[in-house]
Amino acid sequence: MLDIKKLKEDEAAAIHSLEARGLKDAKKLIQTAIDEHEAYVHKLQKAEVLKSKLNSLSKKISTLQGDEKKAALAEAKKFSAATVNTNVVSGMALSRLPNIPLADVPIGLNATGNITIREHGKHVKLQEPQDYLSLAEILGIIDMPRGAKVSGSRFGYLKGAGALLEFALIQYAMQELTKAGFTAVVPPVIVNEPYMEAMGYLAQGGADEVYHLEKDKQYLVGTSEQSVGPYHANELIPEKELPKKYAAFSTCFRREAGSYGKDTKGILRVHQFDKVEMFVVCAPSDSEKLHHELLAMQEKLVQGLGIPYRVVQLCTGDLGFPSAKTYDIECWLPGQNSGKGEYRETHSTSNTTDYQARALNIRMKGQDGKNVIAHLLNGTAFAIGRTIIAILENYQQSDGSVKIPEVLAPYMHGINVITKT
Repeated sequence: MLDIKKLKEDEAAAIHSLEARGLKDAKKLIQTAIDEHEAYVHKLQKAEVLKSKLNSLSKKISTLQGDEKKAALAEAKKFSAATVNTNVVSGMALSRLPNIPLADVPIGLNATGNITIREHGKHVKLQEPQDYLSLAEILGIIDMPRGAKVSGSRFGYLKGAGALLEFALIQYAMQELTKAGFTAVVPPVIVNEPYMEAMGYLAQGGADEVYHLEKDKQYLVGTSEQSVGPYHANELIPEKELPKKYAAFSTCFRREAGSYGKDTKGILRVHQFDKVEMFVVCAPSDSEKLHHELLAMQEKLVQGLGIPYRVVQLCTGDLGFPSAKTYDIECWLPGQNSGKGEYRETHSTSNTTDYQARALNIRMKGQDGKNVIAHLLNGTAFAIGRTIIAILENYQQSDGSVKIPEVLAPYMHGINVITKT
């Protein structure tokens, strides 16, 4: 949620920033949010006056008798009813506004405005590269037909060496992240409605992507930061305890409602997948530095696997709703595009500044004694399915087998090469 005070102080700048995100009715939405807040403040002040009168009257009533007391009680009843009528919800209009991009985010209305920052690693040169699905079918490690039979389209089974690859990636990620000071977490995969709303993932079509348990007023997480973020909701954290860095593993669920007809086969875009996610709570002055640290950790993990990749900074129009700045890592997949290869997104890291923390009421108590809203950041360590795809395609051999990256070998129970079973 945006800071209403800053919004009112420089409304023109906010309109410009949100229009850069592609929000065509930014001016109207901002004005609605300001009007709503002013109405809230007005009714709050009115309620305080009424409560004060009611308190005074209550004291007076105890000294009255007969008709005077009846008249005073009737008047008190009116004041009490009027106080109830001053109740108004504040923040509904604000919640429909996305975060304001940071100053160095490139301007653009869609993905064509994204900028490639750097590339790393050499592309694998193969005579006839196969896509991961062909390899997985030969090796017998991914079973989509039975997944569809049991659960419907876009579900599958990892088995044998495929399942071991998942556990190896989790252990490798957790080893590197805990060494770097992250606390390992296995969070709930179900989140109460108010917290999912506070995280900013239900606006602008986001609600169509998540599984809603309407009877229970809860949601299944689409990514683990949705349940890790609320962990510190309504808390005041001493500055000396920050940053708090978490490495969270969870199963994630997405409807993929906006991807009709895209990547319908295989495990690239599925309804259920596992993920190791980094999440940080920090002082506002440290968020930019920590954002680059998250990106550096992502690059370290991908480099450890020996997979070529590029780093892309997202433009204003391609940012997620709560994000003020986002970098993606796209890994090179030589088997895609009919063997010509292409980059596909495998990692993302975002600085949401104080947007989510404000809605969650996560505050930092500064050394000067002042309380300020903390900053929150998130970043993919490994989206397991997509990382397995990258390994299969980059480590495939001419005979259809797949080598195991050296860093994963200690966790593969003696399997160094995946061969046809």
